[in-house]
Amino acid sequence: MLHTLDAPAVRSWCQLALRALGQAREEIDALNVYPVPDGDTGTNLYLTVESAAAEVEGRFGGQGPGPAPGLAEAARAMARGALVGARGNSGVILAQWLRGAAEKLADGGGADQLRAALQRASDAAYQAVAEPVEGTLLTVARIAAREAGRAGDGLGQVAEAAHRAARDALRHTPEQLAVLAENGVVDAGGRGLVAVLGALADAVAGHQPMGPVALRGDVLPAEGCELHVRPPGPGHPAFEVIYLLDAPDEALPALRTRLGALGDSLVVGGGDGLWNVHVHVDDAGAAVEAGVEAGRPHQIRITHFAEAAARSGAADDRGEPERPARAVLSVVSGEGLAELCEQAGAVVLHTGAGRPPASAELTAAVRRAAAREVVLLLNDPELRAAAGAAADQLREEGVRIAVLPTRSPVQGLAALAVHEAGRRFDEDVVAMTSAAGATRYAELAVAEGESWTMAGVCQAGDVLGLIDGDVAVIGAGLAEVGESVLDRMLGGGGELVTLILGEGAPEGLAEGLVAHARQSRPEVDAVVFHGGQESAPLLIGVE
Repeated sequence: MLHTLDAPAVRSWCQLALRALGQAREEIDALNVYPVPDGDTGTNLYLTVESAAAEVEGRFGGQGPGPAPGLAEAARAMARGALVGARGNSGVILAQWLRGAAEKLADGGGADQLRAALQRASDAAYQAVAEPVEGTLLTVARIAAREAGRAGDGLGQVAEAAHRAARDALRHTPEQLAVLAENGVVDAGGRGLVAVLGALADAVAGHQPMGPVALRGDVLPAEGCELHVRPPGPGHPAFEVIYLLDAPDEALPALRTRLGALGDSLVVGGGDGLWNVHVHVDDAGAAVEAGVEAGRPHQIRITHFAEAAARSGAADDRGEPERPARAVLSVVSGEGLAELCEQAGAVVLHTGAGRPPASAELTAAVRRAAAREVVLLLNDPELRAAAGAAADQLREEGVRIAVLPTRSPVQGLAALAVHEAGRRFDEDVVAMTSAAGATRYAELAVAEGESWTMAGVCQAGDVLGLIDGDVAVIGAGLAEVGESVLDRMLGGGGELVTLILGEGAPEGLAEGLVAHARQSRPEVDAVVFHGGQESAPLLIGVE
């Protein structure tokens, strides 16, 4: 348990919040009935926090030999990243909430400073909204701040009180907003803030952003609630307009007045010359012109609600594709793996070690593939949330996309082996999914420090054998652990063993493992590839 919030804790907070929102993204999308039932609040919040996390990572990753960032710098980076990447009404409000928190965290990371930060965050969020409505994220933020102010003296007590109060406040949102009660749901934006505050409590408790993140008993959508996109009702503005604006503070009152007269759902967040503007209007051009009069608008995004709803409704019934080409996009790390996937007919997104692609990179890679139908092979369980957010955006653009949650490159190669572009899309996806699912996967890794695992306690330098994602073997050498892993995997049956050597794998490792496997299972076939991945000296697949 931390006694003082520091920069590494802010970094963990961002990563834990991103993981929690990724897990709850579709559920939050399904709750989205206010202010417009367009089913994207979860995706917007995920993208907003993804941008915040990337900005914070940049402060840590780009330091070189210089000093690590302090709390104030990390908090400001989180707020700025959220502001620049904010999506939708809730995303802009959350960005302003983070900005308010950052202002007070600049004074320190103790319990009193966290109380003040949560109160300032709530105040800033209310100030960003032209016409605040109770029963929304604003209410959840206000009650969380109030109860945090009444909590005990410890940092953990303050964080837990805020999360607990937010969760309770969320349950009561249908009593405050009629549209929520009519649809049997809680507020989507408030649900997202509960996830963010739960992540803060986890970060203060010392939890690290590794492995699945529990949702801490947060309120989920009502049973039977489905993801949907509906056009706005009669009298509701037709367009959502959002842009970043470079403008002096004194230009904002006139801008708010002008945009308030044009439409509703107006949220303006930011400060120090950079603002994120969000509004629903019938005249999108006029909303942009108002920004031009105030300063310099950029990164302008205009969404027509009715067209978005039509695209969503037609997602599964598009008839003959305008672009007949089908692409398989495979995400891999390592030159050898990239070459293997390309030879098998895939388009490759090559990533660096320890740097998983963000949703924007996945979206751009699919666009570059220029195909009407796309099968996305993730080859890493950590990419599911980012891929889900990217897929939602691409479907709005008319791309038919299937995300295969392959957990290892060996599963991705198995899926590619049965891919046939001439088959119907659904049949191809089923065949590839079945091939991936029939492939057990393992990897060897070297422990970086002491840790508790499913197989016991490991020390720095120990070789770990992970089977289907869990540590199953701990040993001193790659060959020893590799043999034990193979024995366990082949004990459940198997006909084909695939070994993919990583960067720095020792000479003779693969040959020794193949010989060992054939001693007990002479009928087993084995193939060896040089993948060049930095993440693991050896990947193993058994089909």
